[in-house]
Amino acid sequence: MQDAVESDLRTPDQPVIPGPDSVGFVETKYVTLFNPPHGLKLESGQQFGPITIAYETYGQLSPQKDNAIFVCHALSGDAHVAGWHGPTERKPGWWDDFIGPGKGLDTNKYFVICANALSGCKGTTGPSSIDPESGKPYGLKFPFITVGDIVEVHAALVKHLGVEKLLAIIGGSLGGMQLLEWTARFPDQMHAAVCLASAAKLSAQGIAFNAVGRRAIQADPKFNGGDFYDQPEGPRYGLALARMVAHITYLSEVSIENKFGRRLQHSDKLAYDLGHETEFQIESYLHYQGKRFVERFDANSYLCLTHAMDYFDLASSYGSLATALGRTNARFLLASYTSDWLFTTAQSREIVEALIAARRHVSFVELASTYGHDAFLLEIEQLEELVRPFLEQTFLAARQ
Repeated sequence: MQDAVESDLRTPDQPVIPGPDSVGFVETKYVTLFNPPHGLKLESGQQFGPITIAYETYGQLSPQKDNAIFVCHALSGDAHVAGWHGPTERKPGWWDDFIGPGKGLDTNKYFVICANALSGCKGTTGPSSIDPESGKPYGLKFPFITVGDIVEVHAALVKHLGVEKLLAIIGGSLGGMQLLEWTARFPDQMHAAVCLASAAKLSAQGIAFNAVGRRAIQADPKFNGGDFYDQPEGPRYGLALARMVAHITYLSEVSIENKFGRRLQHSDKLAYDLGHETEFQIESYLHYQGKRFVERFDANSYLCLTHAMDYFDLASSYGSLATALGRTNARFLLASYTSDWLFTTAQSREIVEALIAARRHVSFVELASTYGHDAFLLEIEQLEELVRPFLEQTFLAARQ
């Protein structure tokens, strides 16, 4: 679940000149795996393939191939996590402040990998991809995808890149769910895991917000049963509304009050007009977020990924949370945020307690923040203070 940092936006007449702490201009790469008859067996039981994976890498893989870190993105993220695709790109990768030379994930030391999740809409096979059997986009014929299925594809990509064991996996929100599943499903494929603002299962409240978002999309007359790719217009109003609802959950009461309060957008007086949609600044902001989201995301991918979040329940899959997390010897670092009411500190503590019960190495901190769930994307300095020494210690331990 990701929020754009508006201050990073650039106008076309301001060409990008990457600084010394940037990974610079980068390129999205593609690879196709799981070609039939060796398709991916999904948790639903269906065989699926081929699967094209969009990914980006930053830094250099060491000769020992022991410095690779995989970044798992959240709901609306993608493989473009750092750097710029070109001098006219409006903003850098979604975690650019955290990844690069000398940054939290220091690309002078580490080889960083990020891939668009299965069922996404930024290059990896998803509902908007062409079904080789019909020659048309999959739409709702795309198979039901789970977090476990996403992880299977990530793990296969890592092996394709020649990495047998990752130094670490890091992710927040849905990315944290992927990370937790990865440690249970492939327990020997990582030395460490950094889980941010996440949980071992989505709360009933989280499922409820996802349900409202999906209903908004499916109720849009332009949804057309998911087959809208050849239409002049897709369900943009429904998708924008889904984003508006979700975006509220990423913020906190304090952050909304500090940024907007009850300030009006275009006047210093109330309009007393029932047809006025953007009278308050917070209304205008949410409409803007919805509009921007429609420009870059696919409605069917939103359905797929929110369903994957709803289905995720690590304890149920492995018998108990301690059993699931006890399968790996990886070191864990967990962080929650005081104002995050979507993925609460209590949910992170549940993971910590299970790791302790499994007698695994775990560090945990609740970080003070007013930014809500989006804090792990916005408050980089305090995140770096945690992650940098943790990775350094992990790297030293791994080479002993």
